[in-house]
Amino acid sequence: MTVYHGFSFESARRLPRLPDSHMCSRLHGNTFLLRVAVTGPVRESEGWVIDFAEVAARVEPVLAEIDHHYLNEVPGLENPTTENIAVWLWDRIATHLQGLSEIEIRENATTGCVYRGA
Repeated sequence: MTVYHGFSFESARRLPRLPDSHMCSRLHGNTFLLRVAVTGPVRESEGWVIDFAEVAARVEPVLAEIDHHYLNEVPGLENPTTENIAVWLWDRIATHLQGLSEIEIRENATTGCVYRGA
């Protein structure tokens, strides 16, 4: 079974590899929505796959590294596309959250990406 927990974070960024005429090449902010999915068996003792509080405890310290930060200055996010942010988050969360199966990031109401690991 797969369960998920949602989060949000605010960050500023610019995409330096785009032409100056592209709107995302300029400094802008986003309210990102993050959905972290965990897949595993339902534990008979608790009746759940994982405690959502445990998911939050593993994810929130990682989000603290980018929430209200300028992403271009975060090591590994010098080109902070939504796709690169997803991989960056996965690499940090997967080491602490067994069963991580998917990360979905939305940068606004209409665009985002889903990452399921390498």
